[in-house]
Amino acid sequence: MGKFSRLGNALYEGDVSVDFVGRKWLWYSISGVVIALAILGLTVRGLNLGVEFKGGVEISVPVGAGQANQASVDKVRTAIVKTGIKEASNPLVNVQGDQAVRATTEAMDNDQTDQVLKSIESATGVKAANISVNEVGPSWGEQVASRALTGLLVFLVLVVLFIWAYFREWKMSVAALVALAHDMLITVGVYALSGFEVTPATVTGLLTILGFSLYDTVVVFDKIRENTKNLRTSRTTYAKAANLAVNQTLVRSINTSLVALLPVAAILWVGIATLGSGALKDLALALFVGMAAGAYSSIFIATPLLVQLKAKDQEVSAADRREKARARRAADRYHEVPVFTDDMPLGEELGETTPARAATLVDSDEPVAPKPRKAEGVGTGRVVPESKGPVAESKSAGRAQPTRQPRSKRGKR
Repeated sequence: MGKFSRLGNALYEGDVSVDFVGRKWLWYSISGVVIALAILGLTVRGLNLGVEFKGGVEISVPVGAGQANQASVDKVRTAIVKTGIKEASNPLVNVQGDQAVRATTEAMDNDQTDQVLKSIESATGVKAANISVNEVGPSWGEQVASRALTGLLVFLVLVVLFIWAYFREWKMSVAALVALAHDMLITVGVYALSGFEVTPATVTGLLTILGFSLYDTVVVFDKIRENTKNLRTSRTTYAKAANLAVNQTLVRSINTSLVALLPVAAILWVGIATLGSGALKDLALALFVGMAAGAYSSIFIATPLLVQLKAKDQEVSAADRREKARARRAADRYHEVPVFTDDMPLGEELGETTPARAATLVDSDEPVAPKPRKAEGVGTGRVVPESKGPVAESKSAGRAQPTRQPRSKRGKR
């Protein structure tokens, strides 16, 4: 059995445990920093909306096999800016595979488009007739965004209803929705910070990661329900049971995430390094970031938040009080010793030697005989006989004692 398998068994049995719930403020702080960076990117840089959402002109220049490189990109960008057209003053130019360069500008009329094509032809040597031009209006992108928003709202409503119906717990629905919002915000923030273009493929990826994030969260919540179903009679708390559930599903979450992320990472690499800009790259980036954020939130965000929401429940509070009482009893070894009070019987009332009597005995040569003990039970069904008095010192001490030979060595009578 490998080390990872042994670790998984140890985590499942509780022999090894990571305190995910107890360190919740550390995980919250990490997520807070990442979300703050995401919000900063959205505020300062904003999203780089594709031509499908803001409308404009998409120009594809076939530069030849193996010629789609940074030099060709610079030539096309310089040629477009050189025209002096306001709508083409800030074009977005990148490679498209290894044979073409793709450029997008704001919406232009036919005369402006022809002027841009002639400038590109003179700079790259590619004839204007071979350059592909595609004009896209913003209405189509608005329809995509509107339908995506509608789909997102319907999905969230169904998530709340499903979790409430399955677990019979609305607080789990709230924790799951917070985890989903966490994943979405981080993914959108990565797009803003990286400058990747937001296309309909990006929207598809964002909707896809919702299901992945919810799947991980539901698996952990199901294990929490299993561990806490007998909370009233168990010697544990809700927080400990929830933390054990996270540890028990940790290896499974890691394996699932790696299996999902590795092929997506390969697709992302192919989309960036080989194919250049395109729907494949946009979809892969959203999936990669969203899946990683979903695996993180299901372990570090959803479960600690659920424990906080359940802290005020009557059953959970009672389990916490029982745990605190057990901890106090374990810490105080003398918790059963009665506390001294003024009305407690002292001295001769208990048959003990008083301080005055003890001082007298110390000054005199009178031996102090211990008080005979009463018979008391030891074990089961056995009674110690009463003491007749103090045990005197044996007078046979130091004298040779007779020995008894075994019968086989005795002489015949």
